[in-house]
Amino acid sequence: MPKTALITGITGQDGSYLAEFLLGKGYDVVGIKRRTSLITTDRVDHIYNNKNFTMVYGNLHDATSIYSIIDKYRPDEIYNIAAQSHVRVSFDVPEETVDSIALGTLRLLEATRLLCPDARFYQASSSEMYGDNPMVPQNEETRMTPASPYACAKLFAHNLIRNYRISYNMHASSGILFNHESPRRGETFVTRKITRAAARIKLGLQDKLYLGNLDAKRDWGYAGDYVKAMWLMLQQDEPDDYVIATGQTKTVREFLELVFDYAGLDIDDHVEFDSRFLRPHEVPILLGDPSKAKEKLGWSPTVDLDTLAKMMYRADFKIAQDEQTLVTNR
Repeated sequence: MPKTALITGITGQDGSYLAEFLLGKGYDVVGIKRRTSLITTDRVDHIYNNKNFTMVYGNLHDATSIYSIIDKYRPDEIYNIAAQSHVRVSFDVPEETVDSIALGTLRLLEATRLLCPDARFYQASSSEMYGDNPMVPQNEETRMTPASPYACAKLFAHNLIRNYRISYNMHASSGILFNHESPRRGETFVTRKITRAAARIKLGLQDKLYLGNLDAKRDWGYAGDYVKAMWLMLQQDEPDDYVIATGQTKTVREFLELVFDYAGLDIDDHVEFDSRFLRPHEVPILLGDPSKAKEKLGWSPTVDLDTLAKMMYRADFKIAQDEQTLVTNR
Protein backbone atom coordinates (compact mmCIF):
# COMPACT_ATOMS: atom_id res chain seq x y z
CA MET A 1 0.00 0.00 0.00
CA PRO A 2 1.37 3.45 -0.86
CA LYS A 3 1.78 6.00 1.89
CA THR A 4 -0.76 8.80 2.15
CA ALA A 5 0.49 12.36 2.63
CA LEU A 6 -1.74 15.26 3.65
CA ILE A 7 -0.60 18.74 2.59
CA THR A 8 -2.15 21.97 3.84
CA GLY A 9 -1.64 24.96 1.54
CA ILE A 10 -1.62 22.69 -1.51
CA THR A 11 -2.14 25.52 -4.01
CA GLY A 12 0.84 27.53 -2.80
CA GLN A 13 4.40 27.46 -4.09
CA ASP A 14 5.68 24.89 -1.60
CA GLY A 15 2.53 22.80 -1.62
CA SER A 16 2.66 22.36 -5.38
CA TYR A 17 6.34 21.41 -5.50
CA LEU A 18 5.92 19.05 -2.55
CA ALA A 19 2.90 17.37 -4.14
CA GLU A 20 4.88 16.78 -7.35
CA PHE A 21 7.78 15.37 -5.37
CA LEU A 22 5.64 12.99 -3.30
CA LEU A 23 3.63 11.78 -6.30
CA GLY A 24 6.97 10.97 -7.90
CA LYS A 25 7.77 8.88 -4.83
CA GLY A 26 4.56 6.88 -5.26
CA TYR A 27 2.53 8.55 -2.50
CA ASP A 28 -1.20 9.14 -2.47
CA VAL A 29 -1.42 12.90 -1.93
CA VAL A 30 -4.37 14.70 -0.34
CA GLY A 31 -4.18 18.48 -0.63
CA ILE A 32 -6.26 20.86 1.47
CA LYS A 33 -7.45 23.99 -0.32
CA ARG A 34 -9.18 26.96 1.29
CA ARG A 35 -12.46 27.83 -0.45
CA THR A 36 -12.27 31.06 -2.45
CA SER A 37 -14.52 32.68 -5.05
CA LEU A 38 -11.68 32.81 -7.59
CA ILE A 39 -9.98 29.80 -9.16
CA THR A 40 -6.53 29.63 -7.58
CA THR A 41 -5.35 26.18 -8.60
CA ASP A 42 -2.95 27.13 -11.39
CA ARG A 43 0.08 25.74 -9.54
CA VAL A 44 -1.48 22.27 -9.29
CA ASP A 45 -3.61 22.12 -12.43
CA HIS A 46 -1.02 19.92 -14.14
CA ILE A 47 -1.35 17.21 -11.47
CA TYR A 48 -5.08 17.55 -10.84
CA ASN A 49 -5.98 14.48 -12.90
CA ASN A 50 -3.26 12.29 -11.40
CA LYS A 51 -5.07 9.24 -10.02
CA ASN A 52 -3.05 9.48 -6.78
CA PHE A 53 -3.92 13.13 -6.15
CA THR A 54 -7.00 14.36 -4.30
CA MET A 55 -7.86 17.96 -3.47
CA VAL A 56 -10.37 18.73 -0.72
CA TYR A 57 -11.77 21.90 0.81
CA GLY A 58 -10.69 22.69 4.35
CA ASN A 59 -9.55 25.57 6.50
CA LEU A 60 -7.14 25.80 9.42
CA HIS A 61 -9.55 28.27 11.03
CA ASP A 62 -12.17 25.51 11.12
CA ALA A 63 -11.40 22.60 13.45
CA THR A 64 -14.39 20.61 12.21
CA SER A 65 -13.09 20.47 8.64
CA ILE A 66 -9.60 19.49 9.82
CA TYR A 67 -10.88 16.66 12.04
CA SER A 68 -13.14 15.41 9.25
CA ILE A 69 -10.33 15.30 6.67
CA ILE A 70 -7.84 13.58 8.96
CA ASP A 71 -10.47 11.09 10.11
CA LYS A 72 -11.34 10.22 6.50
CA TYR A 73 -7.84 9.85 5.06
CA ARG A 74 -5.76 8.81 8.12
CA PRO A 75 -2.51 10.07 6.54
CA ASP A 76 0.91 8.60 7.23
CA GLU A 77 2.57 12.00 6.85
CA ILE A 78 1.19 15.50 7.38
CA TYR A 79 2.87 18.60 5.94
CA ASN A 80 1.57 21.85 7.43
CA ILE A 81 2.49 24.56 4.93
CA ALA A 82 -0.65 26.74 4.88
CA ALA A 83 -0.41 30.28 6.24
CA GLN A 84 -0.94 33.95 5.60
CA SER A 85 2.70 34.10 4.62
CA HIS A 86 3.39 37.69 3.57
CA VAL A 87 5.39 39.34 6.35
CA ARG A 88 4.52 42.95 5.45
CA VAL A 89 0.81 42.09 5.16
CA SER A 90 0.88 40.48 8.61
CA PHE A 91 1.16 43.98 10.11
CA ASP A 92 -2.11 44.90 8.38
CA VAL A 93 -4.00 41.69 9.23
CA PRO A 94 -2.34 40.46 12.44
CA GLU A 95 -5.31 38.54 13.81
CA GLU A 96 -5.87 36.63 10.56
CA THR A 97 -2.14 35.87 10.37
CA VAL A 98 -1.83 34.66 13.95
CA ASP A 99 -4.99 32.58 13.84
CA SER A 100 -4.06 30.79 10.61
CA ILE A 101 -0.49 30.05 11.72
CA ALA A 102 -0.54 29.65 15.50
CA LEU A 103 -4.03 28.37 16.24
CA GLY A 104 -4.24 26.64 12.87
CA THR A 105 -1.19 24.57 13.75
CA LEU A 106 -2.65 23.80 17.17
CA ARG A 107 -5.91 22.58 15.62
CA LEU A 108 -4.02 20.37 13.20
CA LEU A 109 -1.75 18.95 15.90
CA GLU A 110 -4.71 18.16 18.16
CA ALA A 111 -6.58 16.41 15.36
CA THR A 112 -3.45 14.41 14.56
CA ARG A 113 -2.84 13.50 18.20
CA LEU A 114 -6.40 12.29 18.73
CA LEU A 115 -7.08 10.58 15.39
CA CYS A 116 -3.76 9.34 13.98
CA PRO A 117 -1.00 9.86 16.57
CA ASP A 118 1.47 7.71 14.62
CA ALA A 119 1.41 10.06 11.63
CA ARG A 120 4.63 11.96 11.04
CA PHE A 121 4.15 15.72 11.15
CA TYR A 122 6.11 18.44 9.35
CA GLN A 123 5.76 22.07 10.41
CA ALA A 124 6.84 24.92 8.14
CA SER A 125 8.80 27.16 10.49
CA SER A 126 10.50 30.28 9.17
CA SER A 127 13.80 32.13 9.30
CA GLU A 128 11.72 35.22 10.10
CA MET A 129 11.60 33.86 13.66
CA TYR A 130 15.19 35.10 14.10
CA GLY A 131 13.92 38.62 13.49
CA ASP A 132 16.35 41.41 14.24
CA ASN A 133 18.94 39.25 16.00
CA PRO A 134 22.16 40.33 14.23
CA MET A 135 24.10 37.19 15.20
CA VAL A 136 24.86 35.23 12.04
CA PRO A 137 24.92 32.61 10.70
CA GLN A 138 21.71 31.46 12.34
CA ASN A 139 21.31 27.83 13.33
CA GLU A 140 18.86 25.71 15.31
CA GLU A 141 20.15 27.11 18.64
CA THR A 142 20.26 30.81 17.71
CA ARG A 143 18.08 33.07 19.89
CA MET A 144 14.86 34.05 18.16
CA THR A 145 13.61 37.64 18.35
CA PRO A 146 10.65 37.80 15.94
CA ALA A 147 9.96 41.19 14.37
CA SER A 148 6.48 40.82 12.86
CA PRO A 149 3.09 39.28 13.69
CA TYR A 150 3.91 36.60 11.12
CA ALA A 151 7.20 35.73 12.82
CA CYS A 152 5.64 35.76 16.29
CA ALA A 153 2.96 33.33 15.12
CA LYS A 154 5.53 31.09 13.48
CA LEU A 155 7.54 30.96 16.70
CA PHE A 156 4.42 29.98 18.66
CA ALA A 157 3.76 27.14 16.21
CA HIS A 158 7.44 26.14 16.25
CA ASN A 159 7.36 25.80 20.03
CA LEU A 160 4.12 23.79 19.82
CA ILE A 161 5.94 21.21 17.70
CA ARG A 162 8.61 20.74 20.36
CA ASN A 163 5.93 20.59 23.06
CA TYR A 164 3.88 17.90 21.29
CA ARG A 165 7.02 15.97 20.38
CA ILE A 166 8.05 15.75 24.01
CA SER A 167 4.65 15.60 25.70
CA TYR A 168 2.97 13.07 23.41
CA ASN A 169 5.94 11.34 21.78
CA MET A 170 4.77 12.48 18.35
CA HIS A 171 7.08 12.33 15.34
CA ALA A 172 6.85 16.09 14.77
CA SER A 173 9.63 18.06 13.08
CA SER A 174 10.08 21.69 12.08
CA GLY A 175 11.94 22.95 9.05
CA ILE A 176 13.30 26.44 9.71
CA LEU A 177 13.25 27.41 6.08
CA PHE A 178 15.06 30.51 4.90
CA ASN A 179 13.72 32.39 1.87
CA HIS A 180 12.99 30.05 -1.00
CA GLU A 181 11.83 31.21 -4.39
CA SER A 182 10.74 29.88 -7.78
CA PRO A 183 8.69 30.83 -10.83
CA ARG A 184 5.67 29.84 -8.70
CA ARG A 185 6.41 32.44 -6.01
CA GLY A 186 3.53 34.82 -5.35
CA GLU A 187 3.68 38.05 -7.33
CA THR A 188 3.69 40.25 -4.20
CA PHE A 189 6.95 38.76 -2.86
CA VAL A 190 9.97 40.87 -3.69
CA THR A 191 11.91 38.39 -5.84
CA ARG A 192 8.93 37.59 -8.05
CA LYS A 193 7.93 41.24 -8.09
CA ILE A 194 11.37 42.03 -9.51
CA THR A 195 11.47 39.27 -12.14
CA ARG A 196 7.91 39.95 -13.28
CA ALA A 197 8.52 43.71 -13.56
CA ALA A 198 11.79 43.20 -15.44
CA ALA A 199 10.06 41.00 -18.01
CA ARG A 200 7.17 43.44 -18.45
CA ILE A 201 9.51 46.44 -18.71
CA LYS A 202 11.59 44.60 -21.31
CA LEU A 203 8.47 44.11 -23.43
CA GLY A 204 7.14 47.63 -22.90
CA LEU A 205 4.19 46.58 -20.75
CA GLN A 206 5.27 48.77 -17.81
CA ASP A 207 7.92 51.36 -17.13
CA LYS A 208 8.56 51.56 -13.38
CA LEU A 209 9.18 49.15 -10.50
CA TYR A 210 8.59 50.49 -6.98
CA LEU A 211 10.46 48.84 -4.09
CA GLY A 212 11.12 49.44 -0.41
CA ASN A 213 14.26 48.45 1.50
CA LEU A 214 16.96 47.38 -0.96
CA ASP A 215 19.57 46.80 1.75
CA ALA A 216 17.83 43.89 3.51
CA LYS A 217 20.00 40.77 3.29
CA ARG A 218 18.41 37.38 2.69
CA ASP A 219 19.50 33.77 2.26
CA TRP A 220 17.68 32.76 -0.94
CA GLY A 221 17.28 29.21 -2.24
CA TYR A 222 15.11 27.27 -4.68
CA ALA A 223 11.74 26.01 -3.43
CA GLY A 224 12.09 22.78 -5.43
CA ASP A 225 15.19 21.93 -3.38
CA TYR A 226 13.57 22.80 -0.07
CA VAL A 227 10.56 20.49 -0.35
CA LYS A 228 12.94 17.53 -0.56
CA ALA A 229 14.31 18.57 2.83
CA MET A 230 10.76 18.53 4.25
CA TRP A 231 10.33 14.93 3.13
CA LEU A 232 13.75 13.88 4.40
CA MET A 233 12.87 15.13 7.91
CA LEU A 234 9.93 12.74 8.09
CA GLN A 235 12.05 9.78 6.96
CA GLN A 236 14.33 10.02 10.00
CA ASP A 237 13.98 7.62 12.94
CA GLU A 238 13.83 10.53 15.37
CA PRO A 239 12.04 13.86 14.85
CA ASP A 240 14.03 17.09 15.11
CA ASP A 241 14.27 20.68 13.89
CA TYR A 242 16.47 21.70 10.97
CA VAL A 243 17.65 24.93 9.38
CA ILE A 244 17.22 24.73 5.59
CA ALA A 245 19.27 27.39 3.84
CA THR A 246 22.05 27.99 1.32
CA GLY A 247 24.53 29.49 3.76
CA GLN A 248 24.90 32.62 1.62
CA THR A 249 23.24 36.01 1.87
CA LYS A 250 22.58 38.72 -0.71
CA THR A 251 20.81 42.06 -0.52
CA VAL A 252 17.59 42.80 -2.33
CA ARG A 253 19.65 45.23 -4.41
CA GLU A 254 22.02 42.44 -5.47
CA PHE A 255 19.10 40.25 -6.55
CA LEU A 256 17.66 43.21 -8.45
CA GLU A 257 21.01 43.74 -10.20
CA LEU A 258 21.21 40.05 -11.19
CA VAL A 259 17.80 40.18 -12.83
CA PHE A 260 18.15 43.58 -14.52
CA ASP A 261 21.63 42.77 -15.82
CA TYR A 262 20.30 39.52 -17.31
CA ALA A 263 17.38 41.41 -18.85
CA GLY A 264 19.64 44.16 -20.20
CA LEU A 265 17.87 46.90 -18.26
CA ASP A 266 19.18 49.94 -16.35
CA ILE A 267 18.01 50.05 -12.73
CA ASP A 268 18.33 53.85 -12.58
CA ASP A 269 15.86 54.21 -15.43
CA HIS A 270 13.15 51.96 -14.04
CA VAL A 271 13.37 51.43 -10.24
CA GLU A 272 12.08 53.90 -7.66
CA PHE A 273 11.77 53.86 -3.88
CA ASP A 274 8.34 53.68 -2.23
CA SER A 275 8.08 53.91 1.55
CA ARG A 276 4.79 52.01 1.51
CA PHE A 277 6.76 48.81 1.05
CA LEU A 278 8.84 49.27 4.20
CA ARG A 279 8.04 47.13 7.22
CA PRO A 280 7.25 48.86 10.54
CA HIS A 281 9.99 46.68 12.07
CA GLU A 282 12.75 45.71 9.65
CA VAL A 283 14.79 42.48 9.66
CA PRO A 284 18.27 43.51 8.45
CA ILE A 285 19.92 40.14 7.78
CA LEU A 286 19.01 36.47 7.53
CA LEU A 287 21.80 33.96 6.92
CA GLY A 288 21.28 30.28 7.67
CA ASP A 289 23.71 27.58 8.73
CA PRO A 290 22.46 24.33 7.13
CA SER A 291 25.25 22.15 8.58
CA LYS A 292 22.88 19.97 10.59
CA ALA A 293 20.66 19.27 7.58
CA LYS A 294 23.69 18.38 5.50
CA GLU A 295 25.10 16.06 8.16
CA LYS A 296 21.92 14.32 9.34
CA LEU A 297 19.64 14.50 6.31
CA GLY A 298 22.25 14.43 3.57
CA TRP A 299 20.59 17.54 2.13
CA SER A 300 22.21 20.46 0.38
CA PRO A 301 20.90 23.00 -2.18
CA THR A 302 21.44 22.37 -5.88
CA VAL A 303 20.38 25.72 -7.41
CA ASP A 304 22.41 28.90 -6.81
CA LEU A 305 20.93 32.39 -6.77
CA ASP A 306 22.18 33.37 -10.22
CA THR A 307 20.54 30.31 -11.77
CA LEU A 308 17.38 30.89 -9.76
CA ALA A 309 17.10 34.55 -10.81
CA LYS A 310 17.47 33.63 -14.49
CA MET A 311 14.97 30.78 -14.14
CA MET A 312 12.39 33.11 -12.65
CA TYR A 313 13.00 35.87 -15.20
CA ARG A 314 12.65 33.48 -18.15
CA ALA A 315 9.36 32.13 -16.78
CA ASP A 316 8.02 35.65 -16.26
CA PHE A 317 9.20 36.73 -19.69
CA LYS A 318 7.10 33.92 -21.23
CA ILE A 319 4.08 35.07 -19.19
CA ALA A 320 4.67 38.67 -20.28
CA GLN A 321 4.92 37.60 -23.91
CA ASP A 322 1.52 35.91 -23.61
CA GLU A 323 0.17 39.09 -22.01
CA GLN A 324 1.60 41.18 -24.82
CA THR A 325 -0.06 38.93 -27.40
CA LEU A 326 -3.42 39.39 -25.71
CA VAL A 327 -2.98 43.18 -25.70
CA THR A 328 -1.96 43.19 -29.35
CA ASN A 329 -4.93 41.04 -30.42
CA ARG A 330 -7.58 43.15 -28.70
